[in-house]
Amino acid sequence: MTDTPQPQTAGEEAGQATGHDPLNAFMPGTRLTLPPNAPGSLSGLEFAVKDIYDIAGHVTGCGNPDYRRTHGPAETTATSVTRLLDAGAAMVGKVLTDEFAYSLSGQNPHYGAAANSNAPGRTTGGSSCGSAAAVAGGLCDSALGTDTGGSVRIPASYCGLYGLRPTHGRIPIDGVAPLAPSFDTVGWFARDPETFRAVGEVLLGADEKSFAFDRLLYASEAFARLNAEVAAKLEVFVERLEMRLGKRQPVSPAEADGGLDSWSDGFRHLQAAEAWDSYGPWIQESAPTLGPELQARMTWAKEVAGMTDKLAQCRALMADVRTRLDSLLGDDALMVLPTAPDIAPLLGTDADTLFRQRLDVMAITSYANLSGLPQVSLPVTTRQGCPLGLSLIGPRGSDRALLEFAESFARSAGF
Repeated sequence: MTDTPQPQTAGEEAGQATGHDPLNAFMPGTRLTLPPNAPGSLSGLEFAVKDIYDIAGHVTGCGNPDYRRTHGPAETTATSVTRLLDAGAAMVGKVLTDEFAYSLSGQNPHYGAAANSNAPGRTTGGSSCGSAAAVAGGLCDSALGTDTGGSVRIPASYCGLYGLRPTHGRIPIDGVAPLAPSFDTVGWFARDPETFRAVGEVLLGADEKSFAFDRLLYASEAFARLNAEVAAKLEVFVERLEMRLGKRQPVSPAEADGGLDSWSDGFRHLQAAEAWDSYGPWIQESAPTLGPELQARMTWAKEVAGMTDKLAQCRALMADVRTRLDSLLGDDALMVLPTAPDIAPLLGTDADTLFRQRLDVMAITSYANLSGLPQVSLPVTTRQGCPLGLSLIGPRGSDRALLEFAESFARSAGF
C-alpha cells in the first residue's frame, strides 16, 4: 500500500461532467462512465457499480476518504464489470457504499445516506446503499452490489427491488475489495424481473445441471421472528408459492444448534475475523478516520481475530449448516423465508436501536450466509407504504433456475 496522492477523478480523465444526483446515490465529484465494449444482449441497459469494484486506472475508495487517499489506481477492471460491458451495457457511475461494506445501515459517515425513493425518510439498507438507491430511483436499470451478510438482500427488501446473493463462488469476485472472503459474493439489483434475469444470464452463465423445483420448504424459525402484520403480508405470497410447488413443509434447521441467534453469532465472529485480516493491517498503519459504527466494529474484530477456539467452533458450525441445508433442499426444493424482519428503519434511528435491528436481520440472513446457497429477494408487498421483500433459497448452483422461477412467479403473482 502506498501513500500516493489521489489521481484525477475518473470523470475528469474521461472528460465527463458532474451528473445530476438527486438521491445522493453516486460518489461525489465528476462521474466515472464507461461505454459498452461491444453490442450484446444488454445493449441499451445502463448500470452503476458499488465503490468497492475496481475499474482500471481509477482508485477504488471502499467508502472511506483516507482509503482512497492512500491507494493508487487499480490495474485491472473487475470481471463482473467487464462481463456487463462486453454484453452491451454502459456503466453510468460508481455509487456509495458503507465503509468497507461492513454495515447494513446504508448511512456513510463521510458521504451521507443515499435516498430511498420507495420509502422516503427511511434508510436504503446497506452496504450496497448507492446501488439500491440508484436503481430504485430510476437513475440506472441495474447496479452491482456485494453481499456478505445481507448487503444486497436487505437493500432489495427495503427499496422494493429484485436482488440476488448468488451461490458463493459462482460469480468471479476478482477486482472486488474483500471484506470476508469466505462469504463475499457479487450481487445485483433491478426494478423488473426481465432486466434482473437478463443481467443474471450474463453474470452467471449456465447452471452446471438442471433443476426442477417441486417442493416448498418453509423456514419456520425465520417466520416466527416476524410481527403479526409482517407475517400476514408475506403469508399471501407463501400461499401463492404453494399453488406452484405444493403444500409447504415447515423446517427448523437451526434448532439443533440453539436457534438462529447461534447461527448469526457464528457468522458474525467469522466475518469479523476475516474483516480484520482484510483491513486491520492498513488501519494500524494508516490510522484513518473511521465512522463510529465501523470504529467500534473493527475494535471488536481485532479481538475476535485472536479467539482461536471460538473461530474453530464457528467454522465447524458453518460446515454443519452447509451439509444440513444441502440435504434439506436436494435438487428439487426451494426454501421460502422473509428477506428482512420488517420495513426499512427511519433515518436518524439511534445507534443502539440500529445495532439491535442488525442482530435481528442477521439472524434471518444467516441461512444463506453460512450455507453459501443462492437467495433471491422478491419485492412482493408493502407495509405502511414501504417495501417488504420475500426470499427464496435454492440448491447450490441453481442460480439460473432460481432466477427463471422468480421471473415466472413474479408474473403469475402480479408483483
